[in-house]
Amino acid sequence: MAATRVLRWGLLGTARINRAVIPVMNEAARSSLEAVASRSLDRACTYAAEWQIPRALGSYEELLADPGVDAIYISLPNSLHVEWTVRALEAGKHVLCEKPLALSVEGVDEIEAAVRRTGRVAAEAFMYRHHPLTLAVERSVREGAIGELRFMRGAFTFPLTRAGDVRFDPALGGGSLWDVGCYPVSYSCFLAGTAPAEVFGWQETGPSGIDMAFAGMLKFPNGLAAQFDCGFRAAFRAEMEIVGTDGVLRVDRAFRTGPESQLLLTRGDETTPVSFDREDAYVGEIRDMAAAAFDGAAPRVPLSESRRTVETLRRLYASAAR
Repeated sequence: MAATRVLRWGLLGTARINRAVIPVMNEAARSSLEAVASRSLDRACTYAAEWQIPRALGSYEELLADPGVDAIYISLPNSLHVEWTVRALEAGKHVLCEKPLALSVEGVDEIEAAVRRTGRVAAEAFMYRHHPLTLAVERSVREGAIGELRFMRGAFTFPLTRAGDVRFDPALGGGSLWDVGCYPVSYSCFLAGTAPAEVFGWQETGPSGIDMAFAGMLKFPNGLAAQFDCGFRAAFRAEMEIVGTDGVLRVDRAFRTGPESQLLLTRGDETTPVSFDREDAYVGEIRDMAAAAFDGAAPRVPLSESRRTVETLRRLYASAAR
């Protein structure tokens, strides 16, 4: 029997989000974490020792040149996503890049062109799209559990109080819509199956000029509408409500999935829980990359979907700026 192929991962950067992904990479059946790169070798060595990563590299370029790495996980600030995704692809690596994949449609197109040139896989790390909770929502909607889809409402907020956080820096792609608003926006477009025909956005800016809070509305070609809010100045919320002609689905912890996540279906006066498999929030996206790299499977989040999300976010920012 042939040995199981293992996707050997390298971390490009030492962002906080890594600590959620590292255990999954170490435990996944077809993945292993091999290296971490930082702009400082001392920082990389300290990080590798803390997380028991075999190799520490003192530059991003060294990681891209490492023959013992097949795939790169990019958790750099938003403004660096396109550059390092393209460079990693050109170095022959598969790439899983944190959201947002790019800050412009042109950036997504640049990545797509690099994918075509290199034959490697690039995907945006919207982990919720792989989770059984989201799959249960999709199945319920497609099977008609709430009738014809009419309206969606989403929210993702939390208080960001850490001074110097990169999300406060406009030069690095900071802002609440890029950071958390992208979740309800992408979720709504996913269920609608298309980009909105019209958008409206309103933002509350902070001292650095980034949006500290954002609220928006999306109107889709078939008349379906969605409403969302996001921000860094409100209590934690991560929820979706999907309204149909015959019922309502309510998704608690829709984006930051965990033990508290639940899915409720209301039809008339009766509300019942909808069951779904419980698994780590990040298992699906790591499994998805191995399937794309080894089996030729299409990524669950295709670049066309990432392009649609980025284009919608740009349109919302343009609306808020008027």
